Amino acid sequence: MPEYLSPGVYVEEVSTGPRPIEGVSTSTAGFVGQTERGPTIPRLVTSWQDYYRWFGGHIAPNVSYLPYAIQGFFDNNGQRAFMARVVGPGAVTASLNIPATTGAPPPDANNILIVSAIGPGTWGNNILIEVSDATQRDINAIPPRDWFRITILYYRDGIPAPFVDPTDPANLSNPNRREPNALEDYDNLSANPNASNYVLRVVNTVSRLFQLDWGNTAPPPVGVPARPTNRLFTDAPLMAGGNDPNPATPTEYIGNQTANNNRGIGLGGLEIIDEVSILCVPDEANDTLDPADVLTNAVIDQCERTRDRFAVVSIPAGQGQVAQIRPPRDTTYGAVYYPWIRVVNPRNQDTLLIPPAGHVAGIYARTDVERGVHKAPANEVVRGIVTRDINSNRGPLEFKISKGQHDILNPRGVNVIRDFRADGRSIRVWGARTMSSDALWRYVNVRRLFLFVEESIDEGTQWVVFEPNYEQTWAAVRRSITNFLVRVWRSGALVGATQAEAFFVKCDRTTMTQDDIDNGRLICLIGIAPVKPAEFVIFRISQKTAEATA
Repeated sequence: MPEYLSPGVYVEEVSTGPRPIEGVSTSTAGFVGQTERGPTIPRLVTSWQDYYRWFGGHIAPNVSYLPYAIQGFFDNNGQRAFMARVVGPGAVTASLNIPATTGAPPPDANNILIVSAIGPGTWGNNILIEVSDATQRDINAIPPRDWFRITILYYRDGIPAPFVDPTDPANLSNPNRREPNALEDYDNLSANPNASNYVLRVVNTVSRLFQLDWGNTAPPPVGVPARPTNRLFTDAPLMAGGNDPNPATPTEYIGNQTANNNRGIGLGGLEIIDEVSILCVPDEANDTLDPADVLTNAVIDQCERTRDRFAVVSIPAGQGQVAQIRPPRDTTYGAVYYPWIRVVNPRNQDTLLIPPAGHVAGIYARTDVERGVHKAPANEVVRGIVTRDINSNRGPLEFKISKGQHDILNPRGVNVIRDFRADGRSIRVWGARTMSSDALWRYVNVRRLFLFVEESIDEGTQWVVFEPNYEQTWAAVRRSITNFLVRVWRSGALVGATQAEAFFVKCDRTTMTQDDIDNGRLICLIGIAPVKPAEFVIFRISQKTAEATA
């Protein structure tokens, strides 16, 4: 209780009413795969343009389907995705050491500015660096502004030869001029650690291509002019040493949680990100990479282990024998989709088939935002794919599935993407089943609704820990959870004309024994009645005849 030890007026704030429980997001996806470039630390991207700025464009599909899948995610109205870039074993980051002057020339050999690509791989060898005088450099100012400028050019397919500086206006009409795939320009930089324009602070905060650090010794003392030695694109050595000599294996995709200063890599890096609710690794459907389904099982294992995310996986390509197609395993925490879908390949303006998981993950996110997690992510148009037949063997889908074939796949828990163009309904996801054989968890929306409710209650009731385990606390818990479930019910996620039909919340001496209370256990029993999708819509029609009248 508050202490009142001396006379006076005491104004106090008192909390009233139940603690609110906020619903967690269900539309944030996590993707793992190989990219053109970028960091290996999992990073949030919010659009295809954002992904391109960090990780580059499309790569050869035999290396990874990820860029095509994540573009499909955003094409289908996905909003947020954590991207975990994967590299092969032994990959090395490109770098370059630039001597820096301290006071009067010559450069101090103990003061080196290290420029490193933001992630490993040979792509870093295609970075050009120019260090020049800053626009506002003035060594006669008090204090002197011995500032400098760093300009970075990145060419995805290698430095063009002959090289023509694209930043020089005099070269605008030069036929050998080539635009870089990415350009970053940082002006008016200082080597003073206390300055607002300190080079490490400015560059390392915003650059999507490279990072800086001082080598050998600390940066020069405050007040001593320091700047990298001047060099131009035309005479500067390239960044070098970047290498990725070995192809990535399922081991690299699985990753771990301790790399990158405990921020993790691969699936391990995504596992520690609580916001992820949809997990997708497009390359798990590549039989060349993962013939034994090690990666597919790792994706599902993470969802079962964390109990806060749902796996979207694909049947491998070339599975034309419908009778032999089955889900990779029995689980309530994932759904599998078939067949592969056709998209445009920007690398050669041709088309290619890719696993549907990325596009379907976008449909999950779109349905969550537009309708709610209780709506089955089915009977939805697949966007971002080829929608016409190029020839008799190159339609939008790898295989055109008939109703008879679908009758075999649906009971097994294989969700089919169907071609309804003949009916004017385009290409649609036509299935909403998990891979579970348990009828209670048959539908995707039921499992994901429970994940949403469980995670929301878990995060919204953390205040209960170490509270007194007695009637007042139990009543507060009941009120908080009841108020949350009322909102869920009113959103249409629960069955029932009344609250009592939709859910119940019990937290009293009927849910706990004295032994539970003595051992610090507060037990709350919650039941909800989720809506199920109308998977089979049946209209029974009979002929009405006029009856004879006297």
